[in-house]
Amino acid sequence: MALYFVQHGLSASKDQDPEQGLTEIGMDEVKFIAQAAKGYQVPVGTIFHSQKKRAAQTAELLSAALQSDKDIQQITGIKPLDDVKAFAATLTCAGNSMYVGHLPFMEKLTSYLVAGSTDLTVFKFQNGGIVCLDQGSDGSTWFIKWSLMPHIS
Repeated sequence: MALYFVQHGLSASKDQDPEQGLTEIGMDEVKFIAQAAKGYQVPVGTIFHSQKKRAAQTAELLSAALQSDKDIQQITGIKPLDDVKAFAATLTCAGNSMYVGHLPFMEKLTSYLVAGSTDLTVFKFQNGGIVCLDQGSDGSTWFIKWSLMPHIS
């Protein structure tokens, strides 16, 4: 069982789209990563996303490719500046849940779970990328198991 953290795909500027939906490039990159995850048979249960359009669009693209047998659900608590520690207290790796959110929240959440601090950067997210976290055998520590990113540079 694992947790999957995703930064939404590349979005339009507010000038281009007041709701900042995904750009064509953003959609293509999310589809590319989703197909890679499908090829690896990544077992995703429920996909949760923030209230923002770009996160919902990213979740829908991932769900379509991964053929998630669970719902896509909008949740609160994962916007860019939300309380990482409060949200972390609600997490469990049962069910292989995926969370589609924003920076700096996703990076701070990953750092907090892995290193116990929101001030460290233990992983640098990319738009549309997936980071898989799993729990250690003691059930109280977390580690980065793998990641899929659109760009390797």
